[in-house]
Amino acid sequence: MAVARTTFMSNTQIIWAAVAVVALVGALLVGLALARRARHRTAILQQRFGSEYDRARAQYGSRAERVLAERVRHVAGFHVRDLSDAERERFVSAWTSIQAQFVDDPRSAVGRANDLIKEVMRARGYSADDAFERRAADLSVDHPDVVEHYRAAHVLAQSEEPIDTEDLRQAVVHYRVIFEDLLAPAASRPPPVALSPAQKPA
Repeated sequence: MAVARTTFMSNTQIIWAAVAVVALVGALLVGLALARRARHRTAILQQRFGSEYDRARAQYGSRAERVLAERVRHVAGFHVRDLSDAERERFVSAWTSIQAQFVDDPRSAVGRANDLIKEVMRARGYSADDAFERRAADLSVDHPDVVEHYRAAHVLAQSEEPIDTEDLRQAVVHYRVIFEDLLAPAASRPPPVALSPAQKPA
């Protein structure tokens, strides 16, 4: 009787040990899958955003990837399109006028450059009426390599301190970089790396 009880207890212990091992292996496999998915998501975001990824990491820390994925989701709701040839010519003409104005009235020319960027954004399908940081975040999704120029121009243009002509000229140079990138057809830029549905934030 005692021997039978001992055998029964040993079998029960073996079963529970096996269950524990299976559960541990399952948890380990799930953990490895999640880690692999996280690494894949990181690689995609780094490829898509370039130096903007590093900036987001510095600004948001561990929240950076969630913030960048949210930007992608937000911009996916827009109907972003290329400009027509007529629109492009009209905007180039407006830019030429701004450059000519800079000679006599640099400060006003910078203000007009900022307004023109918003007008081009609106024509492309972006929301140009949001606060600046939201506009810059939206542009970083499709224009990550030049969005820092937009931020730099904004800092110079919005400065409440006296600003000399050279700084105003630099602001116009920054605006020109983002302006030219916005005018370029999508076919002339590398296609953005898309997040899969599983990688997009809920």
